[in-house]
Amino acid sequence: MRNFTMAQRGLDRDSYPMKLFEKAKVFGVWNPSEFDLAQDIQDWHTLTADEQRLIIHLTALFGAGEEAVTLDLLPLIHVIASEGRIEEEMFLTTFLWEEVKHTDFFDRFLREVAQFDGDRAAFHGIGYRKLIHEMLPSALGALNTDHSPTAQIRASVTYNMIVEGTLAETGYHAFYTILKGRNILPATVQAIQKLQQDESRHIAYGLYLLSRLLAANPKEWRTLEATMVQGLLHVNAIINDIFSQYKPMPFNLNITTFLMYALSQYQKRHHRLSQARKGKIQLDGE
Repeated sequence: MRNFTMAQRGLDRDSYPMKLFEKAKVFGVWNPSEFDLAQDIQDWHTLTADEQRLIIHLTALFGAGEEAVTLDLLPLIHVIASEGRIEEEMFLTTFLWEEVKHTDFFDRFLREVAQFDGDRAAFHGIGYRKLIHEMLPSALGALNTDHSPTAQIRASVTYNMIVEGTLAETGYHAFYTILKGRNILPATVQAIQKLQQDESRHIAYGLYLLSRLLAANPKEWRTLEATMVQGLLHVNAIINDIFSQYKPMPFNLNITTFLMYALSQYQKRHHRLSQARKGKIQLDGE
């Protein structure tokens, strides 16, 4: 007979996942269809062909990445549910809702602003395919048959610390550098701010989950660190691939700046997780 949390004890409303769930109910309710893209469309026509191509390039990578995590997330939700962690499961349900909305917005941008009808997958370089086409689905898919701490750590590191916490954060930095620096595409900037706010909660949960797992299984630090390093190599490859395709680089972007930004995001997550080796679960956000 199934044990129901509500029948036994009720929800732990002071738990960190429930606090994140409360934030999601307030800040995660936004509609990608409601952004007025009229000014963005006007701004688009002021850009050079290479500037347009770079923004399409970044958007195509983001859009596919958001779709990928949407497709690959369900095994993690199932594992958490199977362990009876109802508060964590409740918050994880918001991930799917938010990742789908992110996918929705980037598709809308490519259709309505860029009016791009080409092959979006043509922008997927080797590093991107290694991370998004291979490492991500492999790590999350493994949870279908393996619920061990090792498998959960690999999945959360890949999804929360690398794809969201390192690659996406670096991508946001690129968008802000380009769009705010030129004062263009205001609705797109607003949407990206919403996206980043959503994913900050995802990263915060990932830090919580990994900290919980490490506190109970400190020997799994080797698994975590190896997965982190592998993921960072793919992120660096993605950045190098993007910059290799533009000479000169539009918007005067500098590759060193972005490699260092990605490294800083990686080190930020790594430092927080290293505290979990001492049993210190982080509960103060991303």
